[in-house]
Amino acid sequence: MLRFTAVARVCARASTSGTCCAPLPLDTNTWPLPQRRPHPFLQSLSPMATAALVPCRSVSTETSGWYESLADSTAVHLMEQLLVSTQNATGLPWWANIIATTVALRTVITLPLGVYQSIIISKVEALEPEIAELAKRLRYEVSVKAKQRGWTEKTCRYQYMRNLKRIVSELYVRDNCHPFKASVIVWVQIPMWVCVSLALRNLSLGTTHTPAVFQELSAGGALWFSDLTVPDSLWILPISLGLTNLLITEIFALRRLELSKVQKVVTNVIRGVSVLMVPLAATVPSSMALYWLGSSVVGLGHNLLLRSPGFRRLLRIPATRADSDTPYRDLATAAKHKYLQ
Repeated sequence: MLRFTAVARVCARASTSGTCCAPLPLDTNTWPLPQRRPHPFLQSLSPMATAALVPCRSVSTETSGWYESLADSTAVHLMEQLLVSTQNATGLPWWANIIATTVALRTVITLPLGVYQSIIISKVEALEPEIAELAKRLRYEVSVKAKQRGWTEKTCRYQYMRNLKRIVSELYVRDNCHPFKASVIVWVQIPMWVCVSLALRNLSLGTTHTPAVFQELSAGGALWFSDLTVPDSLWILPISLGLTNLLITEIFALRRLELSKVQKVVTNVIRGVSVLMVPLAATVPSSMALYWLGSSVVGLGHNLLLRSPGFRRLLRIPATRADSDTPYRDLATAAKHKYLQ
């Protein structure tokens, strides 16, 4: 016996092909389909308990876009649970809970990755003299082969670049320091930043959990941002965020007074993004702006900490030619030379 949906499909195909779909006999003993009896466990529940089983959030997949799908993802919900659980366990006000969670995440996750990044960069810089020497020898060997085999200049350039790439790759494998490994922190930090931001957005809009969390956030701020569910009307958090990001960018730029063209372009792009973050932070709930500011401040502190000679020796980060016993004094001198002269 065919189900009703199957009958409808057969009739649809027949109507499109121009043939007539005769009515099919229905078994009165099986049609209409009998109603499924509820589970005995559900019958034993009270109406209030049954209503509590309804999900607290329902997102329509037809109308929601990629942003809502991301905001409703498992990773974001895990961050929501982390924030709520931390607040319940510590009893801190929500503004302090956001800052404490930010410090914990950046210290436990991104600081070790920052140390690993420094180790990889130090190893790569230590290989530069050896690579330069091998490149010089390779250039001589290619010139000798070119005279023996009559290679053109284009062939010589191709053979030189192909073999140099192979030699450098072998050195990276030997010392376990491929430069791509230095970018691991980016692939971890950015998704974590997005998930925490969307988790705070969901909590601040009251789209998840109970109304009690939304009420706590609306009264869980401090100073001028007493309501964490609304944007900062004074723009103090957004402007502080922009200044902190610009300071981080300038500290990286001051590592070398003479930047290449690519480095100058990248630095200017980051500066532009830092400025654009100011109006963006002024349109989101204060909880998100507070998290962004806290994350940037912690990142600034970690960057300065990774310059400390004692900290680098403690974690056995290989020394490089650019290391200094007075990194902070050198940083102040470079800033004075660049901006005040």
